[in-house]
Amino acid sequence: MSGFAQQAEEIFRAAESAGSASDLTILLGESGIRVIADSDWPLDSLLWHHGAKTAYRVSERCGTIRVEGRQGAARCLIESRTPGGIARALLG
Repeated sequence: MSGFAQQAEEIFRAAESAGSASDLTILLGESGIRVIADSDWPLDSLLWHHGAKTAYRVSERCGTIRVEGRQGAARCLIESRTPGGIARALLG
C-alpha cells in the first residue's frame, strides 16, 4: 500500500474511533502541515492555493464518515457508516 493511501487509512481510523468527525481538510507540503476547518473549496484548488502536495478532507454527513484524498494524479476515498448512521437506517 502506498504511503498516500496508508495516511488516508490512518486519518480515517482516527476519525472513526472518535465517533464523529469534524469537517476539516489536512494539507501536507514543503512548509509542513496545515489544517483548515469547514472549507468548501475543492481539494485541487486548496492544493494549488497553498502549494501543498497532498490533501485529505475528513467529513461526516448523514451518519457516514468520509476521507477523500488527493496527491498529484492519485485519488482515494474511504467511507463508512457510523453506528448511529446504521441504527438510523435500520429504524428509518
